[in-house]
Amino acid sequence: MDTVIFDLGNVLIAWDPRRLYRSLIEDEAQMEWFLREVCNSEWNEQQDAGRPWAEGTALLRARFPKHAELIDAYHLRWKETLVGPIDGSVAILAELKARGVRLLALTNWSQETFPVAQRLYPFLQWFEGIVVSGEERLVKPDPRIYQRLLERYAVDPATTLYIDDSARNVAAAEALGMHGWWFRDPAGLRERLVELGVLEGGTQGINHG
Repeated sequence: MDTVIFDLGNVLIAWDPRRLYRSLIEDEAQMEWFLREVCNSEWNEQQDAGRPWAEGTALLRARFPKHAELIDAYHLRWKETLVGPIDGSVAILAELKARGVRLLALTNWSQETFPVAQRLYPFLQWFEGIVVSGEERLVKPDPRIYQRLLERYAVDPATTLYIDDSARNVAAAEALGMHGWWFRDPAGLRERLVELGVLEGGTQGINHG
């Protein structure tokens, strides 16, 4: 195993729009309704697929005019949806880097907001390359975006581990011949990397952050 491909959101960087909307919507049930029926994950995924935020928010404002300010906040205050680094995962990334393992990333992320994360989190510079769905106009689990990464960086799937917090995204990587790991916490990931011989045993630097 000489290459590790990381998903970013909720593997290395914790992300949750509730972090923003708890400061904007006092009632928890109303907030959950808003994130389920208005600014929901399906809508957000369209921005991850390359749709401009201006277009996406305009569509929702037309449907939910009473919620226009809350809709705009999703993009204008997007930085506040970032919870922060998952420290245990970043520690693993640092160990892999120190051992000379080839590091790549494949993320569903808007091309307009990804530069914000790049400025906030210096460890994103440790990757040889990052394929961003918004730039490619393809989102996981579409096999074409995985294939694009494999071809762009001449990756051998047989010697590659793919890590993602989405089981369906892991399954898509495995269908292309990669080894997959469904991420739930840093400790479990490290155990798997030790099993594969990519890291040495021990528990240094790991927590459930």
